[in-house]
Amino acid sequence: MSTDVGTDSSRIFGIRSDLAERFITTVRRDLKAKIGVVIVVTFALAAIFAPELAPHDPMAQEFVPLDPPALASETPLGTDSFGRDLLSRLMYGARISLGIGLGAVLFGAGLGVTLGLVAGFYGGWIDDLLMRSVDVMWAFPWLLIAIMLVAVFGQGLWNVIIAVGFAYIDDFARITRGEVLSIRSEEYVLAAESVGLSDVEIIVEEVFPNTVAPIIVQFTVLVARAMLAEATLSFLGLGVKPSTPTWGALLGQGRNFITQAWWISILPGVLIMITVLGINLFGDALRDAFDVRETDTE
Repeated sequence: MSTDVGTDSSRIFGIRSDLAERFITTVRRDLKAKIGVVIVVTFALAAIFAPELAPHDPMAQEFVPLDPPALASETPLGTDSFGRDLLSRLMYGARISLGIGLGAVLFGAGLGVTLGLVAGFYGGWIDDLLMRSVDVMWAFPWLLIAIMLVAVFGQGLWNVIIAVGFAYIDDFARITRGEVLSIRSEEYVLAAESVGLSDVEIIVEEVFPNTVAPIIVQFTVLVARAMLAEATLSFLGLGVKPSTPTWGALLGQGRNFITQAWWISILPGVLIMITVLGINLFGDALRDAFDVRETDTE
């Protein structure tokens, strides 16, 4: 007897094979989606290829400090207070900000999705215990949690990733639990139980794949929030080490020179705004493509 009890052979990891086509269609017909995709792709390329694209070493203090932007010069976006090329530091900052955003959300998703799967699948006292723990986490402001963790473990890239990601565990736990509750009694789950699959096999092979679509949308939205969180911590001096070029750190370093060297703070602030906007627009396009209700009505 076959144990393939999935509801739809066109599903791959819980995402129907036509969703890629739906996403492309959404981007084609929606100007905001186009803008979001362009911003996200540009940001990702700048982050990935920063070592090849950056014109100078971001740590080298080889130029005149506080030199203003000039397109015809070696430093078209100016220099910081130590004479470092701001354009190069912004490019490397994109890499670090993206790494922190993805790392933090992956950390939060790993724990949160696991808690949501277990709580939704088993229910009862297990659900109550896990979700009340999540409620306690949710009750504390994310900034307070992040400051506490950074204060305990110190500054550093990995510590910031954990501190920011910890605040997103509850987001993933709640959305995953809600999805599991909605499919727990579906026929394919009951069929998996009837053929003798273990709980772990049912969760991994049947339940989890059918919760992936909303998790991906949530993941995209939280990457933007994680980048803002990192910028906030770095601005407060609680993020990565001060010499590390991140957008938040650059924005914080420039506040002491805002009247004489506006570009140090303004440029990273504008990039943060544009990137977060682009990621949110990209997430909206994903949400429209993964909208099950809209799919079912077509």
